[in-house]
Amino acid sequence: MAVRGIHHVDFAVVDVERSIAFYTGLLGPLGAEVTDRFPTYRGTEEVAYLTIGDQAIGFRKADAGSHRYYEVGIEHFALLVDTREELEEAYQRCLELDARVQFPPQEDRDIPGYWAFFVFDPDGFRLEILWWPGEHGVTS
Repeated sequence: MAVRGIHHVDFAVVDVERSIAFYTGLLGPLGAEVTDRFPTYRGTEEVAYLTIGDQAIGFRKADAGSHRYYEVGIEHFALLVDTREELEEAYQRCLELDARVQFPPQEDRDIPGYWAFFVFDPDGFRLEILWWPGEHGVTS
């Protein structure tokens, strides 16, 4: 028996609807959509799930505070796209959303053929959109 993959990851955010608007604006054209909303186990808030391929990102209202890049917590998470064109189009949507882009699309200096850009979501979580053709599961 083996672990089959990551099913979902939940983020505690300041404003659930703001996060959904950002992620659907960025990833909706790539097939991401809100598929489920459930009351949480605490019964004090709802969690909304954005399905991306076979995985999901959940957004739930944080009790308080804010995420700080490079403090304890997630440093970044990465989403793989099928083509370089999809990478560039996602970057353009970030600009249209007035998102805080950390690095524009570029080839990685250490991994030939690995193209990515980095952007911060409204709560400061860093997201990488990447295209890595060939043996890594992408053919275009």
